[in-house]
Amino acid sequence: MSAARGLVAAQSARFAALDPLLPPAAEPPRDGHVVTAALADGTRVAGVICHESFGPHSTTRLWSAAEVWELVPLIGTGQGMDALLTRFRRHLDADEVGEDTACVVHWPSRDTVAARAFLDHGLVPLSVLGVRLRTPHPHVPRTLTIRRATPNDLESVLALSLAELEYSSLVGSTIVRPEAPALKRRALAERLAGASPIWLAERDGIAVGLAECAIVSSEPGTAAAHRLPRGRWGYVNCVSVLPGARGTGVGRQLVAHAHQELHRMGTVGTYLYYNPPNPLSSVFWPRQGYRPLWTVWEVRPASALR
Repeated sequence: MSAARGLVAAQSARFAALDPLLPPAAEPPRDGHVVTAALADGTRVAGVICHESFGPHSTTRLWSAAEVWELVPLIGTGQGMDALLTRFRRHLDADEVGEDTACVVHWPSRDTVAARAFLDHGLVPLSVLGVRLRTPHPHVPRTLTIRRATPNDLESVLALSLAELEYSSLVGSTIVRPEAPALKRRALAERLAGASPIWLAERDGIAVGLAECAIVSSEPGTAAAHRLPRGRWGYVNCVSVLPGARGTGVGRQLVAHAHQELHRMGTVGTYLYYNPPNPLSSVFWPRQGYRPLWTVWEVRPASALR
C-alpha cells in the first residue's frame, strides 16, 4: 500500500470515529499540486492543492470567489493540519493572488482539533453542510397555500431567489454580482421546465416563500459520495421568505411540506448548506432537525491566509 493510500485508510478510520454519517475519506485528486510535511514525531502528512477559476457566466460565482485554491488534506489520524496549512500559505506565495479569490478547505464539523488550526491560519467557518435523516416531522399547522411551482411562476421564483441571495451575501459566502439576475433566471427557467421539486408558499394569492430543492444520488463515483452516506437524498438548495413575511411561520410550513414531499420521493434524508454567521438560518435549521456534517472553512482574499 502506498503512503497516500495508508493516509487515506487512516483518515477513513478518523472520520468513522468522529461521526458515523461521514463517508470514508476519498482518494486525493490527481490533478493538483501535492504538498507534504514532516511532524515532530517523524510521521508525514500530505495534501493536494487544487486551483479553479470561474468565468462570468458560471453560476458558481454567485456563492464563490472567481478564483479558488482548495486544500484537500491527508492527515490520517494525526495532528498535521497546522503543518499542511503552513505549506498551503507557502504555495500561494509563488502565485499572483488577486482580490476576488479564496482559500477553501472542506472538513468534518466535529473535528475540533483541526478547527483550532483553521482559526489560527485565518480561515472562518462560512458554510456548513447540514444533514437531517428521514424522521417524522412534527405537525405544523397550515395557514398558507403551498404548491409546486411551474414555468409560469418564473418571475415569483426569481424574485424570492434573489432576495435570499442578497441577504446571504451579508452573512455568508454568496456574492451579489451584476450578472446574478441573468444567471439565476437561466438556471431557474431550466429547473422549472424540468419539473424540479420547487414549491411556493402563497398568502392571499401572493408568493411569500420559496423552497427550491433537488434529488441527489450518493453512489460510488458521484461527487455526492465524498460528502454523504450512500442513498437517495433530498437537497434543499434555497429557502427564501420575503422580508415582510419573515418571522410569521412561512419557513416552518414550507420546510415541513418540502420534507414530506422529498421523503415521499424515496429519499433517506435531506441536506443543505447554511451560514453559521447568519443569525436566522443558524437558529432555524437546527430547529428543523439539521446538524452539521461538514464545515467549509474559507478565507478571502486568498492572500489573507496566514
